[in-house]
Order: sequence, then structure tokens, then C-alpha cells
Amino acid sequence: MGGDNRVGDNVDLLKELVTKLEHAFSDRLVSVILYGSAASPVHADRFADLNILCVLKEVTPRELMEGEPVLNWWRQKGHPWPLLMSDDEVHNSADSFPIEFHDMKERRRVLYGLDVIADLHVDMRNYRTLVEHELRTKLLRLRQQGASLLSQSANLLVLCVDSVNTFCVLGRHALELDGKKPKAERRAVVRQLAEVLHADMKPFEILLDIREDKTGPDAGGLADPGELFAQYLVCIGRLITFVDGLEARG
Repeated sequence: MGGDNRVGDNVDLLKELVTKLEHAFSDRLVSVILYGSAASPVHADRFADLNILCVLKEVTPRELMEGEPVLNWWRQKGHPWPLLMSDDEVHNSADSFPIEFHDMKERRRVLYGLDVIADLHVDMRNYRTLVEHELRTKLLRLRQQGASLLSQSANLLVLCVDSVNTFCVLGRHALELDGKKPKAERRAVVRQLAEVLHADMKPFEILLDIREDKTGPDAGGLADPGELFAQYLVCIGRLITFVDGLEARG
């Protein structure tokens, strides 16, 4: 893994999470790992999601019941649901989740227990196909949800803002597939994508601004969330076309 990781203002919150997980699961808790952008040694984005892998000796209805208060508390803090897995599942499912485990291999910080990812082998043979699958699936879902909100500007904007981080992550994987070295910070990834795709990625930048509660010259772009949504879909489509084209090149 190497190097110190910076988690900024979230250090105390992560310690509290680990304490709650220890209390809930006791000796059944194997590992707690922070992964993704927030665990990068060069992390400078305090708005990055705090993605957590929680590994238990086994995951039964008992663990789900006892962990419910902790997981709900964490979700109410505005963070993604922790990924709850058994030790066996981690070691036996890396080939099924190459995107997620590739992220963990690249950028992680062990908050508690064993580094269960260190010696994990991730089969990347289906990596490109799965990145494209994730992009297409999430685009379809975004399009379906957006279609029911076109007359509800505020809700449509929330939908787009909530999705932009996911598409930034998948965009970073697209860069890796193309042999590029992706940056850690999302805005830098968006700039890289703009260069590689030869496309205007302004909708991504505007949505990141909203997500980070920034104001400035981009505020004018919010006059019509419907138009922003339409341009956002075009950008995602360009990204999918790019990843699809990598198959022929490979």
C-alpha cells in the first residue's frame, strides 16, 4: 500500500465508526478498510466518498441485525453503505468484482485488523467489459429516473449530483483501460477525460461544484437543470463510446 494517507477532517469520524463496529461484532470483526479516492496518499478532496469495506468472519442474519444501527448511523452521516463481506467472500469473489477490488488494491487504508486485500489476486480479463457494463447500466438507470423528474427541476438536479461521483470513478477506470495514469482528484480526472475524449466535460464540473456547494461563474449554468441533464447524458454517452472502442483496439 505504502505511504501515509490523508483523510482530513474525517479522522475522528472514521475512528468512531471502527469503535462502533468493534462493539457490534467483537471478535467476529476481521478488518475495516477505507478505499477509493479518500484513501489516496495524495488525497486532497475532502468531498470524496468514504467507501468502507467491513470484513467479518461470517455474515449471517445475526450480523446483519447487530450491525444495522451502525450501518444506518453511517448512512445518515451521508456516506455510502459499507460493503459488508465475509473473509471467505473477499478471497473467493475478486474475479466477480474486478472494478471494486482493483480500486481497493490501488488505494486503501486499513483502519482495523488485517489487510485482507494485500495478497488478493484480481482477475482483470473481463475488466473492460465490466467497466462498459457498469457505465451502460448506470446510464440506463439515470435516464429512467430522470425521465420521471423532468418537470421537477430540483429533484432532477439532486439525481444528477448524486450520480456524478460514480461516473467519475468509472471514468478513471476508462483512463486506466486506455493506459493512462489517472489522477486521484475527481476534477483532475474530468480534465483528463476531456482531453482523451476530445469532449467538453463542463456538465461534470458544474455538478461537482454543486456537490461541493461552490459558487462562481458556473452558477449561470444552473438556470435550466433539464438542459444540464441533457448535456450530462451526452458526456456519459461519449465515455461509453470510448470504452466500447477500446475492445476493437485491444
